[in-house]
Amino acid sequence: MSAIAPPTKRRRSDFPAGENLCDHCTAKCCHYFALAIDEPVVRRDFDFMRWYLLHDRASVFVDGDDWYLLVHTTCKHLRDDYRCGIYETRPQICRDYTTDECEFEDDWCYEKYFETAEQIDEYADALFGPQFPDETLGDQDSLRSRRPTSLPLA
Repeated sequence: MSAIAPPTKRRRSDFPAGENLCDHCTAKCCHYFALAIDEPVVRRDFDFMRWYLLHDRASVFVDGDDWYLLVHTTCKHLRDDYRCGIYETRPQICRDYTTDECEFEDDWCYEKYFETAEQIDEYADALFGPQFPDETLGDQDSLRSRRPTSLPLA
């Protein structure tokens, strides 16, 4: 009895030049959007990022020197066959998009990738030192609620 080998992941180089990679993809690019955000420089900036990450299906990543808010959500017009339901009237950003550098091979790896508010807190603490409950964020009040007081030891 021979074992069945798992399917091999297809690479861009497996296809002839000019082949439409969209014909072989599950529309990864239609399952998220990423918005450039300002690089954080003070603790308050990280507190805003913490707020982003408290929302479902949001993450923050750094690509090179650029910071992004990534929202994992599917386009309302993506059909079951992974094709665009409004192709002829799709937004310009979709028209300009090419498969030249798309995530077809799914090999993306970021030096900084944050999925939880706790991760961004730890990163900010590493940069600025830990924040204590009565501290404010610079000259403005914190967006963050106070840390709960400890329970008494019995």
